[in-house]
Amino acid sequence: MSDRQQVHERLEAELAFLWRRVRRLSIDLARQVDEGLEAAAYGLLGVLVDAGDVRAADLSERLGLDKSTVSRQITQMESMGLIQRVPDPQDGRARLLHITDEGRARIQQLRGARGRWFGEALEDWPPADVDTLAVLLKRLNESLSQE
Repeated sequence: MSDRQQVHERLEAELAFLWRRVRRLSIDLARQVDEGLEAAAYGLLGVLVDAGDVRAADLSERLGLDKSTVSRQITQMESMGLIQRVPDPQDGRARLLHITDEGRARIQQLRGARGRWFGEALEDWPPADVDTLAVLLKRLNESLSQE
């Protein structure tokens, strides 16, 4: 096995461990915000905050989720008043998903809690290292999205 292959395998193992840890954190924090809302729904709300109004099919494609999963979460979030369907100005027959003020407040609450968690975890790191990590993770995500 090449040295490069070993590095890639170590990277995969570390990212898998990080993913599990952050997923556990997301579930715990989501429950603190609302016991009845699935943690995955916050990912959908986050896209709506960042990207604006989108069609359900586009949301499903962007997140790589099955349409039925997204549909179920949309129904739940709509019934909770976190999102609403609005007319698509470019196609009067289509509907867009729009985050409500309540949905936006919940995402801000969750993102704030996650930010504090990361801040505490990285408080001993030099700020330049944290900046470098953020840049490299963004680059990794961009590379992975090209596949």
